[in-house]
Amino acid sequence: MRHLTVRNVPDALARQLDQERARRGLSLNQTVIDLLSQATGVSCLATFENGLGRLAGTWSATDLRQFEHATRAFEAVDEEMWR
Repeated sequence: MRHLTVRNVPDALARQLDQERARRGLSLNQTVIDLLSQATGVSCLATFENGLGRLAGTWSATDLRQFEHATRAFEAVDEEMWR
């Protein structure tokens, strides 16, 4: 893998990249790699990545409550099945 240095990044672009980094919950480096990958159509995903990492931290408290309500039945144990 190569290391790149980008100089003279305009302030507005740097702010936007930092906002995107915070939104994604990733490092600035990973955010830039992801954005460049999307823009060029080159997949940089490691073979072990399942893509779920991108979802981490994106749910609101309301989303979590709705998910927990919708999946509450999955926690019930069917006593007949376990005899």
